[in-house]
Amino acid sequence: MSFAFDLSAATPLGYFAALVGDDDSLPLLEAAASIAQDEYPELDVQQVLGDVDQLLARVKRRSAEATDPLQRLRVLNQFFFRDMGFGGNVNNYYDPDNSYVNVLLKTRRAIPITLAVLWLELAQGLGLKARGVNFPGHFMVKVNLPNGQVVIDPFTGQSLSREDLSERLEPYKRRNGLVDEFDVPVGLYLQAAGPREILGRMLRNLKEVHRTQEDWLRLIAVQDRLLILLPDAWVEYRDRGLAWAEMGDNRLAVSDLEIYVAQTDDALDRNAIEQRLLELRRELN
Repeated sequence: MSFAFDLSAATPLGYFAALVGDDDSLPLLEAAASIAQDEYPELDVQQVLGDVDQLLARVKRRSAEATDPLQRLRVLNQFFFRDMGFGGNVNNYYDPDNSYVNVLLKTRRAIPITLAVLWLELAQGLGLKARGVNFPGHFMVKVNLPNGQVVIDPFTGQSLSREDLSERLEPYKRRNGLVDEFDVPVGLYLQAAGPREILGRMLRNLKEVHRTQEDWLRLIAVQDRLLILLPDAWVEYRDRGLAWAEMGDNRLAVSDLEIYVAQTDDALDRNAIEQRLLELRRELN
């Protein structure tokens, strides 16, 4: 019997597309680890997964006598944040390497969301009801326990009270006018984030680093992944188109910006993008 082999899956982008095709079976750690293949083409993602399996086996041995979820959580946090020394990269927060799981395993330093992806894999491997939280400005993790919920900052390992969370929310609420009658309870900011949301936030973090550094080629690689992950995120077509324009590829820029304009009737920047399109078309002709 012969089998058809999908050559597209043999590329890093094709591999990523295969991983994120279905929400019900989306493997968060594997998809997150595969993002680094743009920067590290020789990366063996299965080796990364194997390294994480070894960490899980170690923490499982340590928690063998932990009979309840709170005890397992304490064992995990002791192992992860103290014994292994995983934590935030305070000295070089905007290094692109902070978004790569393979680098995190070596340096034990990253930004909150990358730390969270690794921590979640271990927590869920211990049978904990752990989820990521798309908290404004700083990704969190939470664990549902029999007697309540624990919210943890993966950057420091600190457990955060409602008061701590409210304090962290204040600047965000003031910036967005969410005060007085427009205020909403803290609990609304603690909704669980699914794997697709987490990957989207990881990629947008990386995108912002590359945009700040005006590294258009790397930004486009991130945009390619974002559009596979979130095909209806029309602003990502806009941002990729603008990056292509910066690279001097007007044809690809026009193609992406046309998609954006066609799909976003009410966009505040629609007129500005249409003007940019006119300029790019003139240059093409």
